[in-house]
Amino acid sequence: MSITRFLTGITPSGTPHLGNFVGSIRPSVAASRNPEVQSFYFLADYHALIKCQEPERVNRSTLEIAASWLACGLDPDKVTFYRQSDIPEIPELHWLLTCVAGKGLLNRAHAYKAAQDKNREAGRDLDDGVSAGLFMYPVLMAADILMFNAHKVPVGRDQVQHIEMARDMAASFNHLYGEHFTLPEAAIEESVATLAGLDGRKMSKSYDNTIPLFARRGELKKLVMSIVTDSRAPGEPKQVEGSALFQIYQAFATPAEAAGMRRAYEDGIAWGEAKQLLFERVDRELAPLRARYEDLMAHPDQVEAVLRAGGERARALSHPFLLRLRSAVGLRPLQAAAPHAAKAKPKAAAELPQFKQYRETDGKFYFKLVAPDGALLLQSEGFAAPRDAARLITQLRQTAGGLTALPAGAVAPPGVALATIAAALEALAAA
Repeated sequence: MSITRFLTGITPSGTPHLGNFVGSIRPSVAASRNPEVQSFYFLADYHALIKCQEPERVNRSTLEIAASWLACGLDPDKVTFYRQSDIPEIPELHWLLTCVAGKGLLNRAHAYKAAQDKNREAGRDLDDGVSAGLFMYPVLMAADILMFNAHKVPVGRDQVQHIEMARDMAASFNHLYGEHFTLPEAAIEESVATLAGLDGRKMSKSYDNTIPLFARRGELKKLVMSIVTDSRAPGEPKQVEGSALFQIYQAFATPAEAAGMRRAYEDGIAWGEAKQLLFERVDRELAPLRARYEDLMAHPDQVEAVLRAGGERARALSHPFLLRLRSAVGLRPLQAAAPHAAKAKPKAAAELPQFKQYRETDGKFYFKLVAPDGALLLQSEGFAAPRDAARLITQLRQTAGGLTALPAGAVAPPGVALATIAAALEALAAA
């Protein structure tokens, strides 16, 4: 059975609310039970420092979010659940990736461009208030993903660019130092549920219109009763379209219950009665989870123990992998440097054939194999994605001197013999 690695990061920058539960926590916990998926969930506390310089808030939010996920059913025995800052290999990988990431690539990051646009509109210096942390955010995110060679990263469309940037950095590193990283793919969450908040706009901390996920029963009822509704009187039919109250109810109800509430709207249910039904339905689902959450919040040592254990599990993978990467870039014990007289001097890169990857104006990705003197030895056809070109390069490298025919997608230029290509691949393999 093929196992796919999924990786999800949660930034501890606030208290989880009903929208987080419906749109992320509940579906992610359900997905984590799939035996064909190896799930990694982490608290991105390094990322939180980019926007929040309140230590107590970061610490408190980390506890609240970890306790929320555990209370909602995330099983730390079936997933790797860890705190980003407990994995020292991540910031080290961040630096290795920084050394291959193009500044031009980072200049195009949406968050950085948005900050510059805001400054431009205000007539300020373009980089006013922009920290290096904000600018380097995509590199840290790439390190999170590539450290565990995740195949899929569930994201909304606004985060797809970060996955593409991680792929770009991984491909650059692989090109320089050999195949070490899986090129991750965005698992775009097209149907992520979003809830309306108390005022009808999207439930968001930015709008201060949220209902905390584990608000006490009395507070939950008070907040539900404050949801904005229209002026239709009892007995007057009401519209479910655009109704924040109905939308929240539907997110928690069974299909039959939602259909019943829809009929009640048509029959003119009073808003107070509808809000009471909503409160009871939400509380029925959250009450047992709330009890577990409150117990975890009262025993932070239990949450800490879970994260520590998850960190150890994660480091069992990250530590040996980082040692491999350190060796790949030349950060090795000095004993590995053999005396000049004891070992033949390896050929310099300029003395070896080279694969060169590029993108043409048609939008497709190509590569070619060139001899040390620049002569073309092999040309590829165009590929829709860079990973397809990279796979064919890997296939060619693995055949080396045993090449008996060119694989599909590779073409020999006129006058270049198959034996010449095989010799070039063998020279690369021996280097």
